Amino acid sequence: MNNERLTILCLASHEKGADFLRALKEEGCRVLLLTREKEATSAWPMEVVDERFLLPNMHDQREIIHAVSYLARHIQIDALVALDDLDVEMAAGLREHLRMSGMGSTTARRFRDKLAMRVQAREAGIRVPAFVHALNHERMRHWMEATEPPWLLKPRSEASSVGIKRIDSPDALWPTLDALGDCASYYVLEQFVHGPVFHVDGLVWDGAMIFGEAHGYLAPPLSVMQGGGIFRSATLSRESRDSATLLALTQRLVVDEFGLARGAFHTEWIKNEANGDFYFLETAARVGGANLADMVQAATGISLWREWARLEVAALRGQPYTLPPRRHDYAAILISLARQEWPDLSRYDAPEVRWRMQRRHHAGLIVASDDPRRIATLIDAYTQRFIEEFVVALPPRDTLYDRE
Repeated sequence: MNNERLTILCLASHEKGADFLRALKEEGCRVLLLTREKEATSAWPMEVVDERFLLPNMHDQREIIHAVSYLARHIQIDALVALDDLDVEMAAGLREHLRMSGMGSTTARRFRDKLAMRVQAREAGIRVPAFVHALNHERMRHWMEATEPPWLLKPRSEASSVGIKRIDSPDALWPTLDALGDCASYYVLEQFVHGPVFHVDGLVWDGAMIFGEAHGYLAPPLSVMQGGGIFRSATLSRESRDSATLLALTQRLVVDEFGLARGAFHTEWIKNEANGDFYFLETAARVGGANLADMVQAATGISLWREWARLEVAALRGQPYTLPPRRHDYAAILISLARQEWPDLSRYDAPEVRWRMQRRHHAGLIVASDDPRRIATLIDAYTQRFIEEFVVALPPRDTLYDRE
């Protein structure tokens, strides 16, 4: 396609990916956005969006296929991109229906379905926590007899830690499954593994991981999501064995086994404190949420959103893609719910502060430096101040289908 103007349709159940949209426009693309009616007033960069289309929801596949097919009668769509994790399978189904290039439904399931990704990883010889599909009761009974609790009942296709329930005994499981009814088969039961949780965020081009950064959560996301507190993550030492191991495991999993040909990814691992081995938790074919991309950019200068857009355009045009120069600094992020409607973060004024969250009832900071010890010192100090000044906990969201 060389340098001809491309039309890219972006799907987004929630407001995100502004830098992706801006980068598409900078590359000379026609930018189309399909989102929910409830996101109509969100902070989209409408100055770069050529046309926006609103639907009541983003999970009715038949309705979306009809809407996009009607749109395609009048507009030549060159590519479909899912900006939100909830839209990855929908975009794949649309590509299949319209016979467009890009990730298809089979590959998309590996990046969305927690059961599919566990089965695939286990078959590839990658360690995963013991699990069983919440389907056949006799099989589940045998599994629970052989597997020490506690267990986690996880929705197969939700994002992050939403909808996860801790189960401590069979007596606690059966009423939960009864309450789920026909929706029980959309869950997987997994043994709880004790240990720190890590994530790798990066980019894939032409079947190779061309950029990857390994990070450690300073508190497991599940405990923050369900128990309140501060969401924290920080860059791992790039000379550490853990960092090298995580990057190698992620290349093997995301590219070699799951088949991501190009795009952004976010992959999570847990280090089993019983044996020191890394176990795969989940992966996604999109940029990580919770402003993790901003933390990556603060440390490296690489915008995952912008570079993802650039490499998609390069692929469509049959052109080479080159990652821009990067830094090798260190960064960390802190985010919590706040008692105040608009918390005052101006007193967090160390020169290493690179970003302050502007969101109602949220407090958040990113710090970056070439000295990892300085980052650790700031994180410790700021965590204590957040606890004293801002932190408030709300009940966790508890349902698989509470998307609207």
